[in-house]
Amino acid sequence: MSCGEPHETDCGEVLDHLYEFLDSEMPEVDRTKFEHHFEECSPCLEKYGLEQAVKKLVKRCCGHDDVPADLRAKVMGRIELIRSGGTVPERDVTAAPVTPRES
Repeated sequence: MSCGEPHETDCGEVLDHLYEFLDSEMPEVDRTKFEHHFEECSPCLEKYGLEQAVKKLVKRCCGHDDVPADLRAKVMGRIELIRSGGTVPERDVTAAPVTPRES
C-alpha cells in the first residue's frame, strides 16, 4: 500500500513493521521515523489506528488465556523464518498429518 506521496520512510516499510511499532519492539530512532510518517500519511495513520484497535480488542477478549508454550514457540519460529526471508510452507508441516475421510 502506498498513498502515492513521497515520504522519507516508505509506506510499505511502515506497514511491514507496524506490529513492531505497536509492540514497542523497535529502536527509538525507527519509532521516531514511523511517528513522523504517521503525521504526514493519513492512510498509514488510519491503518495504524485500525491495527491498534484490533490489538486492544484481542487483548480484552483473549488476554486472560495462557498461550501454550509449544504454540508460542511455533509462532515465534514462523516469525523468525519470515523475518529472515525464508520460505513459509503453505500448510503447517509441524502439525499431525491429515487423513482423508472415507466416503
